[in-house]
Amino acid sequence: MNAALKTERRPFGFAKVLSWSSLVIIVAMTLIVSIAIANFARRTLLTKQQDFALLLAENVNHQVYRRFTLPTLLQFGRIALRQEVQYERLDQVVQSTIHGLHVKDLRIYDHERRVSYSLDRSQLGLTELAGGAVDKALEDGRHSFEILSEISPFWAMFSLDMEPDSVVLRTTYPLKVERRLGSSLDEDSEDRRPIMGALEFTQDITTDYENVISFQWLLIGVSCASSLIMFCLLAFIIRRADRMNADRLAEKEAFEAELHQSEKLASMGRTVAGIAHEIRNPLGIIRSSAELLLKRAEKANDPSTRIIAAIHDEAKRLSQTVGDFLDYARPRKPERAEVDLAVVLDQVAGFLESELARRGVRLERRYAPGLMVRGDRDLLYRAFYNVVGNALQAMDGGGEISVRGDAEDGHVRLVFEDTGPGFSPEALQRASDPFFTTKDSGTGLGLPIVANIVKSHDGEISLGNGEAGARVTLRFPGA
Repeated sequence: MNAALKTERRPFGFAKVLSWSSLVIIVAMTLIVSIAIANFARRTLLTKQQDFALLLAENVNHQVYRRFTLPTLLQFGRIALRQEVQYERLDQVVQSTIHGLHVKDLRIYDHERRVSYSLDRSQLGLTELAGGAVDKALEDGRHSFEILSEISPFWAMFSLDMEPDSVVLRTTYPLKVERRLGSSLDEDSEDRRPIMGALEFTQDITTDYENVISFQWLLIGVSCASSLIMFCLLAFIIRRADRMNADRLAEKEAFEAELHQSEKLASMGRTVAGIAHEIRNPLGIIRSSAELLLKRAEKANDPSTRIIAAIHDEAKRLSQTVGDFLDYARPRKPERAEVDLAVVLDQVAGFLESELARRGVRLERRYAPGLMVRGDRDLLYRAFYNVVGNALQAMDGGGEISVRGDAEDGHVRLVFEDTGPGFSPEALQRASDPFFTTKDSGTGLGLPIVANIVKSHDGEISLGNGEAGARVTLRFPGA
């Protein structure tokens, strides 16, 4: 039956799966195509950046050789960058060549892999900065490129504003002699030209990288928007049909639940009626007889007083249990008369005064007369008595019960709070279920009876935990 209900509950399940599957496939294909296009655009960007870097390296090589190497050899006879004059001359040549080209860092290594020139003079003489690319340039005369990125290509897509220097292109290039002294241009081939050192510089390409990512998101957005429009049309039709079917099923289930509850209550009513017929009258005789015997035994200081008192107490408890069953199984239809809830609460407090004093519990009343509702005084008294009684039983060793009342927006609200342990998560979920109790003794009908009485007065009940213990809130329409 459950399987049939589940199948009936989702008659459009296959259509939903089909629509969602189509959306997933369309989005997945869109992502694959966009990623492929973005990768192609990224490779194209890097290729153009590398071509530009290679052109810049060749220009630096040319300018250094023409404007620094040859004049310095003619003037000093050798290159010695430790001399301040030569270093300053080289620095002027380099600075003028790379000016405005967004070069972040630039170093020149000698054949011993030592930094002989750098835009950062604190790096001069260091050998640990040279990597494999410098060795390749010095030994094989080959240039190389390397992308230095602080963020992966995947996460870069989700970075709204990339910091400068997030993506850097590092170029390593062999500085070569363009034309040896005393030789012709035809005698110097590319492979035979002597290597003067290795040039290494970095360029910030973050802005161009962000442009590629923006293009990728534009492509994804356009593709997803078109696919979502088609999906929304299909989903709208399916949801409308499914909502109509769900409404019918909800009405059917509510009717079945109500019918089941009515049958259960009717069965319970018949059972309780039988119990009341067979037990209540004899129990009443036992209770009254035990009360009479208890009074006589107390006057005569009879040693069996404790036994008789136990019989009397148990008879009272059993009578209360039978009464709870009757009240829950056959709830009385409330009368509709004007009732001041403050007066009813005062009556409950007066009746429980001795029990409160015996347990060391203080009852704080924070309400004023005039909490008028239309209802049944006796039933409301029973409801308030159960709430306060439950709070009283939950506190061992003293405490405080607070009752607040106010009227606003045409409703009367009562809030009962105690300083006991409060409701556990399980108790909050099942507190209104009949026969559920956390006590060693009890029927578990106290709060269900309260809920029935409140609902019969068109009111609402809510359970929760306050700052110290349990909290029960009752809300009634005002008279």
